Parts: sequence; structure tokens; C-alpha cells
Amino acid sequence: MYTLDKTNLSVKNMVKISILAVISMVLMFFDVSTWFAPPFLKLDIADLPALLGAFAMGPMAGVLVQLLKNLLNLLLEGSLTGGVGELSNFLVGSIFVYTAGLIYYKKKTFGRAVLGLGVGILAMTIFASLSNYFVVFPLYSKLMPLEKIVEMTAAINSRVVDFKTLILYAVVPFNLLKGTVVSAITILVYKKLSPILKK
Repeated sequence: MYTLDKTNLSVKNMVKISILAVISMVLMFFDVSTWFAPPFLKLDIADLPALLGAFAMGPMAGVLVQLLKNLLNLLLEGSLTGGVGELSNFLVGSIFVYTAGLIYYKKKTFGRAVLGLGVGILAMTIFASLSNYFVVFPLYSKLMPLEKIVEMTAAINSRVVDFKTLILYAVVPFNLLKGTVVSAITILVYKKLSPILKK
């Protein structure tokens, strides 16, 4: 099991992690709605800096970026979901970057990077689906009735007719799409940015 050692927790790496977290938090503001998921599920590339950190400094660095990103967002914007959205964002994003980072960090090859990102996307999607079904949406329903969320999504996605189909045809494809977009950008930019991140 990978752990952060003294080298990984150096002042230099903590500064890098902090900078990546700030960039990640800024990227959260640049989001778009999808054509198949409820409006509050916004597509962004805020996981990109966390993935870059996980690849360059180890998987726990990516998790720290996710944690700091969400704390900064809470401090600056507050929460419209009573913290539920931010907690979900942290957990789902951490599963993604930790899984991808762990697979890549043990053997740094292009093939391992692609494998790590692929497994990370699947792990994130499975975790997001289960956590949304059993925890996140039930908690969120205290702010907005679940029936209203289903109705809202059904208006843009005809496959959604109840809570289960909401998860199957909105949450699952949303996470697959988000993971694929962020992974593609990671593959394109990591090689160019890795010398800076590893200095």
C-alpha cells in the first residue's frame, strides 16, 4: 500500500499540492451542464490538477489536492447542499485520482498511465453510483424532494423514469464522461508538465 513518506511530505511538495488545489478550485467555476443529467451535476475538469499531482508525487498527493480544493471552495462559496455536494465531490474525486495514481506510480509507463486512468474511471463510476443511491441523493432530498430531482432529469433525459434509472442513465454516464474527458486531457498535458511538477 502506498503511503506518503517524508520525501512526499516535503515543504516543496506541499507547496505544489497547495498550488494544484488552488488551480483545481478555480477550474470548478468553469463548468457546463450535460444533456442527460440533473442541472446540479456540472461537468468540469477540476480533477485534472489532482491527477497531475497523483502521477507526479504519488496517489495521496492527489487526494490532498481534492481535500484542499473542496475546503477552499467551501470557504469561498459556502455550500448550497449543506456540505453533501462537497463531501461527495471529495470522495468520488479521491477514488478516481488515488486509483489512477496508485497504478501509475508503481511503474511509470504510458501503458500504466492509460490502465490507471481506465481503472480509475470505473472505480469512480461504481463508487459514485452506489454512494449517490444510498447516501448522497437521500441526503440531498432533504433540500429538494427526490421526486422533483427525477422529474427534472426526466425532462431532459427520457430514459429516466424513477430513482434507479436516474442513477443508471444519468449518474453513471456523467461519471464515465467526466472521467474520460479529464483522463484525455491528463494524457495530453502530463508529459509536458511533469518536469515542472517533479522539480
